[in-house]
Amino acid sequence: MFRVIFVLDILDGQVVHAVKGEREKYGPVHNFSKVCESSDPLDIVNELVPGEVYIADLNRLGNRGNNDEVVTQIGWMSKTMLDLGASSMDDVHLGHQLAGSIVLGTETATQDLLESATAFYPRSINMSIDIKGGQILTREPLFNVPPLELIQMLNNYDINDLIILELSKVGTSSGINTGFLEQMVDHSDHNILLGGGVRDKDDINLLKDVGLEGVLVATAVHNGALPLDLIQ
Repeated sequence: MFRVIFVLDILDGQVVHAVKGEREKYGPVHNFSKVCESSDPLDIVNELVPGEVYIADLNRLGNRGNNDEVVTQIGWMSKTMLDLGASSMDDVHLGHQLAGSIVLGTETATQDLLESATAFYPRSINMSIDIKGGQILTREPLFNVPPLELIQMLNNYDINDLIILELSKVGTSSGINTGFLEQMVDHSDHNILLGGGVRDKDDINLLKDVGLEGVLVATAVHNGALPLDLIQ
């Protein structure tokens, strides 16, 4: 079954509307949303009842505190994957305590951490290829390669889901690049999820045809372009 995973970007205890990865510009999501009147994460999850959520703890990602308590509570209510900006095995262990599975992003992770994490938690690590302006965001020299080359390298690791996160498209409803995604699917041994740019059900049908496992969505839900039953 194609997975439509609801994204919660949480900053200082509130869900914010993420646009293009420009975190300094994020604002409370209720100012934008047509489907919720609150930016409280628990209120939103209670109201929308998503079956699966992706949480980005923007405080941890920005080294400005954490949202551990609310992440834990959401994990009691919905299947959860968590991106807390993991850069060490301590972060990975913490993430597994807080949520069902953890996301390692190229923006903060290293190849050594990927090796250690997938050995300790086989088939339980999700890897996010963070792309902005066509380039992979990373400080790891071995990840600083064209996306297709990295996709092939990651075939050597016991990863659960592989996420293509196009940060420059997040929050924009700007559409998807099916040619690029077809290449990713053709060269990967892993299930692939897409984050960024999805506009409506037509895009989701295109992604199914391409062979993706699922999609991360937020803006298309909040602006009413996607019906709530798709995330429930």
